Amino acid sequence: MSDKPLSMSSLHDGYTAVVLGASGALGRACLQHLQADPRCARAIGLSRSTQPSLVLEDESSLARCAAHLREHAPLHLLIDATGALTLDGRGPEKRLDELNIDNLLQAMEVNALGPLLAMKHLLPLLATGERVIWAKMSARVGSIEDNHKGGWYGYRASKAALNMLLQTAAIETARRRPLAVIAALQPGTVRSRLSQPFVGDEGLAPEESARRLLTVINRLQPNGRAHFVDHLGNSIPW
Repeated sequence: MSDKPLSMSSLHDGYTAVVLGASGALGRACLQHLQADPRCARAIGLSRSTQPSLVLEDESSLARCAAHLREHAPLHLLIDATGALTLDGRGPEKRLDELNIDNLLQAMEVNALGPLLAMKHLLPLLATGERVIWAKMSARVGSIEDNHKGGWYGYRASKAALNMLLQTAAIETARRRPLAVIAALQPGTVRSRLSQPFVGDEGLAPEESARRLLTVINRLQPNGRAHFVDHLGNSIPW
């Protein structure tokens, strides 16, 4: 990994950034990179443990976060690093006979509906008339076309739903903010508490994945739709 500080050169000098899910491995790494960027005037991290608290399952929490961030608006970069693979100690289902409606609904709430409501409350705080970026951590398994192994029903479905919601929001956003970049990101297999039960100690360090992702979104161009890309900048089929 390069020791050179990362610079979000596509945003104007003195930009304001927000990271949702900043207590997780990847969110924390993104926040640290942004705080070290001399072009960034302010980098704010929100999570369940901050004040105000960010709780995706509670829309009133999202409204409070929006009220807090309004004091620092306009925002120029928002990274949503929230999401869950294991819920209440339950990992992803591998077979149909493992499905449970409550687990499926919880996965949808945390991975798709909560992030959409975050957009409802926070996207209006993005600057108008200039380049802005909304980047959401997604997953390659959310690609319908790329599904070759099956399994992981709730996680796959919630990430696929997330991708559709991001695409829909991107189309709407472009009408008022034509310079906005909306991106669904695949961070690679990152060493974190989320992935450890499935990959052990293999995978990318969170700091390296975050650096790659920030480099990728810095280069993306607005096109009136959402991008779905991995940490190397390669497009992923929806």
